[in-house]
Amino acid sequence: MNTRKMKIYNYIEGNVLKIEEIMNEYYNYIYTIIKNTSNNLSYEDTEEIILDVLLVLWKNKNKLDINKNMSSYIGGVTKNLVRLKLRNLKFNENIDNYENIYIDDINLELELLANERRQIIRTNLEKLKSIDKQIFIEYYYKDKSIKKISKVFNMSETKIKSKLFRIRKKIGKSLKERGYNFNG
Repeated sequence: MNTRKMKIYNYIEGNVLKIEEIMNEYYNYIYTIIKNTSNNLSYEDTEEIILDVLLVLWKNKNKLDINKNMSSYIGGVTKNLVRLKLRNLKFNENIDNYENIYIDDINLELELLANERRQIIRTNLEKLKSIDKQIFIEYYYKDKSIKKISKVFNMSETKIKSKLFRIRKKIGKSLKERGYNFNG
């Protein structure tokens, strides 16, 4: 029996639409319509549309004209769902591109600000006495403990803490003058 000529009423038993039977008989038909309408859809998108066609049938089972050919109804629904999917994909692609550009701009701005902060810190370090600069670098860039730094420079831990505090204060002042928050 040719399923293309089957009327919708052939797929209704009592008040129940035989979705599984429709799926078995029309899966390849729906798949072919999707591929003929657009080759740009992924396997997942194609499967999603096939399931959506069956969902539309099931949700609208009481509104179907039972004397129409099932293939005509399925063909129309499938084509509409493909167009909708393509429109949504294009819209999402445009949004994604915009978001990526926006995120790239934010990342670039953050990177520029970080570079400017680093430059302010470098400039301030260059103005320091050599020993103060070395202490700062050992603590903040080389991650050495205050105890180790005090041994290397033969100073008390209190003296090292005091120097670091003053250096942070100077750098913090420069950062604040340039509009940066500093909680040093």
